[in-house]
Amino acid sequence: MEHITLSLPANRSLSGKALAGVVGSGDMEVLYTATEGQTLSIDITTSLDNSDARWKALFDRLNLTNGLPAGKLIIHDFGATPGVARIRIEQVFEEVSHA
Repeated sequence: MEHITLSLPANRSLSGKALAGVVGSGDMEVLYTATEGQTLSIDITTSLDNSDARWKALFDRLNLTNGLPAGKLIIHDFGATPGVARIRIEQVFEEVSHA
């Protein structure tokens, strides 16, 4: 297991909390809590070692596409593909933006 912590600049704000995925599904779970400020703090626990570059690249792409909201993101990854990871992350941002 590897633990990765990222802190990225946020350029939009949301309010509320959201959860996507299930921790025991063999996939991944993403929990998002909106906060005031201009930073998205990300804590990732993953079963894949040496995946820092993959996660950083994923968040760089998300930032280019939709921007990142301020808040706290907790990710429990059990080997999800980058596509599934992106879907789960986008799901929590979308759920909070429509709440």
